[in-house]
Amino acid sequence: MTGAALPIPARTHHPYGRTPRKREPMSHPTAPYDLLITGGSLLDGTGAAPRNADIGVRAGRIVHVGAPDPAARAAEVLDASGLTVTPGFIDLHSHADFSVLTSPGGEACLRQGVTTVVTGNCGLSPFPLAPDKDPVVGGPGTLAGAQWRDLDGFAEAVEAAAPALNIAPLVGHGALRAAVMGDARTGAGPVDLEAMRHLLATAADQGVFGISTGLIYAPGSFATTDEIIALAAEAARRGLLYATHMRDEGDHVIEAVEEALLIAKEAGVRLQISHLKAMGPANHGKVDKALGLIESAVAEGIDVACDVYPYTASSTRLTSRLPDWAMEGGPAGLLERLGDPATRARILEDLRPAVGRTFLPEGVVIAMLGPGQYADRVGGTIADIARDEDVEPAAAALNVLAAHQGEVMIVNHAMAEADVDTVLRYPGSAVASDGWILRAPGDGHPHPRNFGTFARVIGHYVRERDVLQLADAVRKMTSLPASRLPLTDRGTVAVGQVADLAVLDPAQVADLATYADPWQYAEGTRHVLVAGEIVLRDGELTGARPGRLLRRLPAEV
Repeated sequence: MTGAALPIPARTHHPYGRTPRKREPMSHPTAPYDLLITGGSLLDGTGAAPRNADIGVRAGRIVHVGAPDPAARAAEVLDASGLTVTPGFIDLHSHADFSVLTSPGGEACLRQGVTTVVTGNCGLSPFPLAPDKDPVVGGPGTLAGAQWRDLDGFAEAVEAAAPALNIAPLVGHGALRAAVMGDARTGAGPVDLEAMRHLLATAADQGVFGISTGLIYAPGSFATTDEIIALAAEAARRGLLYATHMRDEGDHVIEAVEEALLIAKEAGVRLQISHLKAMGPANHGKVDKALGLIESAVAEGIDVACDVYPYTASSTRLTSRLPDWAMEGGPAGLLERLGDPATRARILEDLRPAVGRTFLPEGVVIAMLGPGQYADRVGGTIADIARDEDVEPAAAALNVLAAHQGEVMIVNHAMAEADVDTVLRYPGSAVASDGWILRAPGDGHPHPRNFGTFARVIGHYVRERDVLQLADAVRKMTSLPASRLPLTDRGTVAVGQVADLAVLDPAQVADLATYADPWQYAEGTRHVLVAGEIVLRDGELTGARPGRLLRRLPAEV
């Protein structure tokens, strides 16, 4: 089917997507095209140098890539003179499954050239539901829990929304665990594991590309390494990717990388380490050792890569800073503990050691929360609140959580620019946003990565700072993420590929969203095609909605 990936072929390419250029099938430049892109400089996604080429599109596929032909005929001609044509960008780490139904236009993505987002990351996915629960669609603008019985139910909702861009789903381990075990902070027994395997098998049969974990978030954080190995082995048996937001990104980031690599080795699964980074000044520079471990694993034959966003701040739930035991029972359990003075004091005692190391109060910005006592502090820091209330920063964090039902999103400034550079330069790192907001304006004070990730790489890290060359940056946004899933018919510009394309002005591409003023779209993307249809023309949405939920063809087991 169009857009579905094929079973994983035997590896004949570089593990990080540097696919040798093959002789392209013969095309017919004089045949009529639905669309002909002329005059552009082509970066085909493989990392190869730019070349001049016209691109012919018919029935949603690329049917010609080559020299201009004056005799060529097309229903529409798109002049790309002075511009660069690339494959549509693939965001390997997104949470847009929780926003695409309310923002199907996907403008924040399209204005950066993104045509496909990979969802279900960090152990979070909107399916599966526990058998005894009825499907319920959550409110807009929330990273809600599971809402659909299975992928088929979610796919039906996506189809009804008619998005402008594509969704490539993973299934979240946190959702699997919640469906079977709820928010229990206990190990998974044989019956629990078998039930989770069954739900994973169903998701695989329905077309997910992989399973993700969020081992820093409850309930995923309650899982043992053996539990993850067991589920990762099932994923490997079905040809799926294992993507992990690791158990720690601060003082124990190296141990977390070692755990991820152990899981991949024991399970025989392909591994994607999500948004590799090191949090807190005491840990800056540890990404070098982490990448050394990854390189050694690759040399041993383990299929592992990573992704990165081009910012020195993360964004997550404030509860992710708390000890695991405080989150048993979910937000309701946390609120009960915060309401008990003795237990609250224990949480405070466990949180204190992180302050000044991985939890920097001056850099913890309130990004989003519901109505309540601190609603007017959005955009301010935990340090501001602590000073105003004359309490220690850890106590201020607990005060905010208690006043807002335990649901507080933050932007956390705790990373080093040198580390971002290092991970971006690593050949096996894909660019990814970790975003979920698809349109502006909106409520709150979100991370600018929602609007600027891909543009920032081109504008800041390629053009302004020369951290990457443009051809390699495009590879990290196209063929590399496509190879990880794999998406075999997207990620490069070649005859036979789906015509997901972006036409950019690299001299003008820029991220306008800032930490102070995040609700701004990127600029410099002129045109975007999804399955051959123009969804962005001259920088404006056309209203076309040709996106779809992509499914992986099930592997034989």
